[in-house]
Amino acid sequence: MTSDDVRWLDEQQQWAWRRFLDGTSRFFESLGDVHDAELPVTLGEYHLLVQLSEAPGRTLRMSALAEYLVLSRSRLTHTVDRMERRGLVERRPAPGDRRGVNCVMTDAGFAALVASAPGHVTAVRRFLVDVLDDEEMAMLGRAMAKVASAARGEQELAGHE
Repeated sequence: MTSDDVRWLDEQQQWAWRRFLDGTSRFFESLGDVHDAELPVTLGEYHLLVQLSEAPGRTLRMSALAEYLVLSRSRLTHTVDRMERRGLVERRPAPGDRRGVNCVMTDAGFAALVASAPGHVTAVRRFLVDVLDDEEMAMLGRAMAKVASAARGEQELAGHE
C-alpha cells in the first residue's frame, strides 16, 4: 500500500482519534494507579477475577479466559502464576480433556474481589461514569461495542482467535 492509497484522517477525525488515545490511556493509567495504591489486586487481576466470578463454578478454561481478557496465552500464564502464588486462583485439569487446563477462583480470590470492588467502582465512577452524562455514556457503550466487534473480526481474519 502506498501513501496515495491511504484514506487519511481529516482534521475532525484526527482530533477525535487523539482524544480517544489520550482519554483511554489516562483512564487506564489512573484506574491502575488506584488499584496499585489502594486495592489488594491489580487492575488486570481484578478483571480476571471478575471473569471467573461470573463463570459457572467460578471456573474457566485458560484459553477462554485469555480470549475474554484479550491477553496472549503467555501473558495470561504469567498473571495466573502470580495470582496462584498468592492463593487467589488455582489451575486444575479440565475434566474430560487431558490437555485442557481450567483456572479456578479460590475463596481467597473471591474475598480479594469483594474487597476490591468498592474502590474499583468508585474510581470508574470518578474517572468515567460521573464525567459523562447519561447520553454520552450510552453513546460510548455503543461506539466501543462497534470498535470491539470490528477489531475482533480483524483478529479472527488474522488467525488471532
